Amino acid sequence: MMAQDNNAVTFEMKLSKPKLGLNERLRVDFVMNRDGDNFNPPDFEGFRVIMGPSQSISSSWINGVRSYSKSYSYTLAPTAKGKFTIKQASISIGGQTYKSLAKEVEVTAAVDKPSDQMTADDIADENLHLVAEVSKSNPYINEAITVVYKLYVSPNISVSNYQSLDNPTYNNFWSQDIKVQALSAQNGTYKGKPYRYVTLKRVVLYPQKSGKLDIEPLSLDVTVDVPTGRRDFFGSRLYAQTNKTVSAGNRTINVKPLPIKNQPANFDGAVGEFDFKVTTSKTSLNATESLQATVEVSGKGNLKLFKLPEPELPSALEVYEPEFTEGVRTTLSGMQGKISNQYTIVPAFRGKYPIAPMSFSYFNPKTEKYTTLTSEEIIINVIEGPLNGLNTTSNNVANSKQAVIASGTKFNFIKLTPNLSNKSVSYFFRSTRFYLWLLLPLLFIPLAIIFRKKRDAMAGDVAGNKVRRANKLARKYLSAAKKQLGNKDSFYVALERALHNYLKAKLKIETSEFSKDKIALLLEEKGIEQHTISSFINLLQSCEAARYSPFSDVQMQADYDKASEVISVMDKQL
Repeated sequence: MMAQDNNAVTFEMKLSKPKLGLNERLRVDFVMNRDGDNFNPPDFEGFRVIMGPSQSISSSWINGVRSYSKSYSYTLAPTAKGKFTIKQASISIGGQTYKSLAKEVEVTAAVDKPSDQMTADDIADENLHLVAEVSKSNPYINEAITVVYKLYVSPNISVSNYQSLDNPTYNNFWSQDIKVQALSAQNGTYKGKPYRYVTLKRVVLYPQKSGKLDIEPLSLDVTVDVPTGRRDFFGSRLYAQTNKTVSAGNRTINVKPLPIKNQPANFDGAVGEFDFKVTTSKTSLNATESLQATVEVSGKGNLKLFKLPEPELPSALEVYEPEFTEGVRTTLSGMQGKISNQYTIVPAFRGKYPIAPMSFSYFNPKTEKYTTLTSEEIIINVIEGPLNGLNTTSNNVANSKQAVIASGTKFNFIKLTPNLSNKSVSYFFRSTRFYLWLLLPLLFIPLAIIFRKKRDAMAGDVAGNKVRRANKLARKYLSAAKKQLGNKDSFYVALERALHNYLKAKLKIETSEFSKDKIALLLEEKGIEQHTISSFINLLQSCEAARYSPFSDVQMQADYDKASEVISVMDKQL
């Protein structure tokens, strides 16, 4: 069935040759441009199946258009001479059944030099497989799942090189790559046969919406060395080299929504297993002194994807914007660690002030139940300081004045004898300053000459001008990000542009070349410290996470300050 346009479904049979000898081999490929199910091959009358079916998938983006191909391949050996028909195969795509066209093959007498023998591509197809192992196919929203990509290689062949062709974007997921420290081959099995495998990529995903979500395939271009069965003059086996494209294939995750029944009113999207506590640095102090109140959540779950509850405090306590602290690490089992907000509180009056109990709710995917944790009430005892108003029943204005209570050296008497002295009068005309200002324009003449030479040199420095313009553009976007503090989407778009343009200026590469792995590699080659590289990559990941996650003003301010600090440190190291 042939396509009429780019959106039509195609399913067709391809033969390696229409005519072959009795001692040769025939390769049959059933190719489709959409993913299908329930593939039903023909019976291959007149042939014996030597290998197959082997399955391969390729997916790529070219000029914004996605290209997809999936095939089932067989290697056949004829059992007799004559003309034979490879009958129709069928497959179900999108709920409809598609059939390939039958094709005729002629089998002649055996030939002297058969081209049968399986090609290097045939052998590579049968002995090379890329697999995506997903830890859970039906998680809840914001429940962690892991995807591990493994390349399985049969002992019959060897792999000399590989490179990525199409990396998944993980749309509708919050994602975090877990770095593979070193590629090491391990022994394993694939479909019951002994294989060696290498773990190429590990990623932790947190689904951000319910329903069926697709994990796009990872595609690789692999250089394979295949034994030919021939030997050289010294008796050593000869190998043929070929390049094969392998894909892990699409995986569909069925994400369950969080239950509405029994959902607490203060639930803010936390999913996992957590502890919650509220503490203060002290409970007794004087007025105008300060204390720190800390709201902390610790445990295992989507720690970066929800907001901490905020305390409700009496109006007599002055509260400053909290300082956000994050100590979270991501492993194959998900995020774990703690996050906290630290509030600075300054009481203005004497008395006892309660910090009301605070509640934090989360959903536990293991028990499939909601849990609410509540802190205890904390009493702040302000020992010394002014009273909060007067208790008086008099309507006399004079008697309704608030009493002032002296505290240490807070108030002092006005000095009655200031011991002031006369200030001498000086005139500007014919003074030293007058002559300095008179001669000052003459000093600008050599400075103007130097400035002009410098400007001409800069005008001739094309590469330098390009770097300076990129630096200026980076500062411009960093300034724009500062203006957008409080507006999550606009802030992180501006911040990401600033980071990209800064790298463009310093590393002299185009934005289209950017990927987090390449950025880390280039910065490492430039001699940037590992800690600084990690901080820069974390900022880029925060910009990506902002598309799916609620970010507080405190987090945005922290990311802005961190960006300024990282750029300053990198300037010193580059």
